[in-house]
Amino acid sequence: VREQLPIVYVYDHCPFCVRVRLALGVKNVKHLIHFLANDDVDTPTALVGKKIAPIFELPEDKFVMGESLDIIAKIDSDERFGPTNQIAPASGRKDIKAWQKSVQTLLRTLQRPRYVATGLLPEFQQLDGRHAFIKNHQLPPYEKPEWKGDGTPENPGMDMDLKLKLYGEAMATDPTPLIEDLNARLVELDDMLYSEHYCSEGCGFSLDDVDLWARLRSITIIGGVVWPTKLRSYMDNLSALGDVPLYDEMAL
Repeated sequence: VREQLPIVYVYDHCPFCVRVRLALGVKNVKHLIHFLANDDVDTPTALVGKKIAPIFELPEDKFVMGESLDIIAKIDSDERFGPTNQIAPASGRKDIKAWQKSVQTLLRTLQRPRYVATGLLPEFQQLDGRHAFIKNHQLPPYEKPEWKGDGTPENPGMDMDLKLKLYGEAMATDPTPLIEDLNARLVELDDMLYSEHYCSEGCGFSLDDVDLWARLRSITIIGGVVWPTKLRSYMDNLSALGDVPLYDEMAL
């Protein structure tokens, strides 16, 4: 344990932030977690000049950086954080990437309303934080330019009252057909998974896992999902290894 602990500034729901938290946990690097409110612009801007997350701060070096994979590379190459090169490089698998792309719309429809509806995630503890997320994160079938606009009078974006209405309707709609679709997609992914400990053969724990697990974690906020046995064990094993909790107890 260092005298001045590293600090990670994150949103709990953000997969890019979870990448860093998982890597720190796997490497057993004691650190402080600063959960940013979703409407907090000042804190990240003071650190790196804009509203982004994750941000990694190393107080003893007066060092601050962003970008999840750059942060992980820094952590895994610095002997102060234990043996180096513990996290294998990405394998370049295209099947898992294609799967992720195929479920993007489905997951946005199910996950985004639930992030704010739980009222439990730290970045959404206050109404302004929830509204900031809804303002900036479209629900399918809408695309970002239509939802957010571009700041011009010709395209001011969707009215906030309509956005709130659409989020409310998304939570009120019976999710059964979407969840049945998701369950089938998870069976497909289960077949791609090498083992309950690593997703890719011959790599050990790798950036493949860092990225995949961080994205899959968000699915645990959806109630009624049926996880295939191997994939569920994978989620539980990496949650324990990385000391990053899942959302099962607050699933909606």
